[in-house]
Amino acid sequence: MKRRALPALAFICAAALSATACSDPTAGDSGSSSDSGGKQTKVDPTARLDGVKLTMWTAQNTVNAPKQVIDAFEKATGAEVEAQAIPDLYEQNVPTKLASGDKPDLMFWQPSISTLPFIQPKQNLLPLDGEEWESKLGDTEKSLGVIDGKRYAAIVTSPSMLGVYYNKDVFKKAGLAEKDFPKSYDELLALGSTITDKTDAAGFYEAGGDKWPLQWQMQVQLTDLDKQWWADLNQNKEKWTDPVVVDAIKKYKEKLLDAGLAQKNYKTGTFTGQADSLWKGESGMVLNVTSFQSQLQAKYSTAEIDKKIGWFPIANSSATGMYSPDQTNGVVAFKTGDEKRQNAARQFMAFWLGPDYPDYIKAMKIPSVQPSVPTPDGLPQASMTQVKALPTAIGVFQAKAIVAPDTHLYLADMLYGKKSPQQVAQAIQDQFAQVAKAQGATGF
Repeated sequence: MKRRALPALAFICAAALSATACSDPTAGDSGSSSDSGGKQTKVDPTARLDGVKLTMWTAQNTVNAPKQVIDAFEKATGAEVEAQAIPDLYEQNVPTKLASGDKPDLMFWQPSISTLPFIQPKQNLLPLDGEEWESKLGDTEKSLGVIDGKRYAAIVTSPSMLGVYYNKDVFKKAGLAEKDFPKSYDELLALGSTITDKTDAAGFYEAGGDKWPLQWQMQVQLTDLDKQWWADLNQNKEKWTDPVVVDAIKKYKEKLLDAGLAQKNYKTGTFTGQADSLWKGESGMVLNVTSFQSQLQAKYSTAEIDKKIGWFPIANSSATGMYSPDQTNGVVAFKTGDEKRQNAARQFMAFWLGPDYPDYIKAMKIPSVQPSVPTPDGLPQASMTQVKALPTAIGVFQAKAIVAPDTHLYLADMLYGKKSPQQVAQAIQDQFAQVAKAQGATGF
């Protein structure tokens, strides 16, 4: 699935669930017993639910993602679950539909601290603390779906991994081997320079046409910022105009783009173009998330991918991967006022992450979120390398900042000569502060 960056400005008040909620994130809280510490009824994943009908919202391109578990759940329980595709842009249209009073029982939603708040979890969602599947999640997955210490999302798929996909033939032509894998961003740039100098391939393929992948080169360089920096950013004590951020943008421009390490058409390059270019050996490396690999898996066999494409993790000063929450990682359940349906929704999650989970990940050909459930055989070696890298991975800023600004749009302006690195950082800060203030965040 293609991973779009979320349009942050689309959420400012106009897309909020109400004018009151826009200024007060806790407005309209129902004060249910589950919110006030009451223990929820334990659910049996396979208990009969004859006559119960549930709806689940998905994006248009993910409507088939829950098909296996829906079919299995309906067969096991007698319930009926209807997947309803919400028109694009999903992340804009869902808050609008919720504001109109329309509500599903279940929904795919990105379980990050920058995106989960836009559907007003305290007001709208069932808290899921203490569900049996929660303790079975891996450590990284456990960190997702939580707002203010309370769990609001079940994590059904692993977050995307951000790292470097490389063409093995190009590396061989450049005289590069596994021992040459970089241990810092500067070493990654040096690798790109070696490829450009010693082969006919570009060091990197950058997608200035589609824009959203532009954020990753900057993101990797921010991994040395500690938890306190992000906490201070979220309280308006630090800014996106910090020299570390400006320098990251400047290095991307001067040391990669201006230095000729990207393909010639980097201003108009595309996401699909990245896959084609890397596969053909026209570029040596692509820095992107797991959805990039999905393109290859749709076209080529595991054996073909393993022969031609490799993957390695990278951070600013270490060979560490990064994780990026995605829409299909999280499933939330809504407060509908119908206790039978609410418990059925919780039962659906318990079934998904319980008896059905091995079958689900096998059907979807994806890594497991539960260490006790093995990842299915037959995945590309790149996927298995990512599975090993996930436990120590560093979150992208969408998993750390309370607002995910449209960094890619401002970086695209830089590519087109409309903004300097300093102006890019200022635009990011301005948008971040504007949305945070609209959310009623402390300090803004």
